[in-house]
Amino acid sequence: MGEPLKTFVGGTEVDVPNSIPDIRATLPEDRRAEFDHAINEAGVHEIQAVMRHWMLEAVPDPEAERILDRLARDEAERRSVS
Repeated sequence: MGEPLKTFVGGTEVDVPNSIPDIRATLPEDRRAEFDHAINEAGVHEIQAVMRHWMLEAVPDPEAERILDRLARDEAERRSVS
């Protein structure tokens, strides 16, 4: 596993879970089954986007929707170029 990821939320530096077990442990219990399903259904081309989505959901961030939208656009653009 690599170095822990960090981000800033409201001016405070916070850890971002960056492995499947860490993301799962950080999520509220009622979201874990949905996470498990998403991870288990993701193919090789989708797994990074799925991981990014759930990493951000695991970190309480008021700007998460904006970030998720940008990541989705970036991912769609990368796929259309390939």
